Amino acid sequence: MWPVYEQVCIAALDIGNWKLADTCLGRLQKRFPESPRVERLIAMKLESENDLPGAEKIYMDLLQKDSSNVAVMKRLIAISKAQGNYPKAVNALAEYLDIFTSDVEGWLELAALYLLQHMYQQANFCLEELILLQPQNHFYHLKYAETLYTAGSTTLALKEYCRVVELCTDHVRGLYGIKLCASQLLDNAVRSAASGKSSTAVANADPHGVPPPDKKTLEAMDALATERLLHLYSGGGRSGGVAPETVRGVLRLWVGRKDP
Repeated sequence: MWPVYEQVCIAALDIGNWKLADTCLGRLQKRFPESPRVERLIAMKLESENDLPGAEKIYMDLLQKDSSNVAVMKRLIAISKAQGNYPKAVNALAEYLDIFTSDVEGWLELAALYLLQHMYQQANFCLEELILLQPQNHFYHLKYAETLYTAGSTTLALKEYCRVVELCTDHVRGLYGIKLCASQLLDNAVRSAASGKSSTAVANADPHGVPPPDKKTLEAMDALATERLLHLYSGGGRSGGVAPETVRGVLRLWVGRKDP
């Protein structure tokens, strides 16, 4: 019964039902007057009422009693983020992950905090940790690929987009990523050839120093991604649904092709 009261209290705070939250909290306080979990709920209620300093004080008191209270650590990080103090949230979360290195949600949140500050190299490090922890999760490869592409590491981003499609067949965002990267690398190759740059110079221009595939391979990847996207939008996916004509028209204009 008591875990149910706790969950209902949290759910009531989420939707702003203060009366129900107070009812659950009152019964929990009566039954467990010295419980750290109840104290945490009281602090969460203060958070929901936008009394962040009051909630932070309770959390700090709880950490003094038990420095390994994971739930309280995460609430303090959430408060720093809610206050817009991203550097403080990053420092606290980095210290937390130094102890709990296998917390997948923690690495994902740290990557998001770095991305909010346009710190792509640090975000990539977090996403690499996620891939090490769960290498078969295509979502983490996708996030990594998109961050690499944003940071200008197009060749490595292309490899990661290919990994996404390998793990999740006909993944639309993965196919879009392959086409974007292949098209950009082909354009770079044309410009480099026109300016007389060597392939080594092109590789050195990439932040990771990864040499791009040869022109024939890039053209084949671009063509394959185009074919699969047109096929999917024409009803060839698992759902069998056909995209609206306006959507297919925009896709045809972008890829410069007609429906197969």
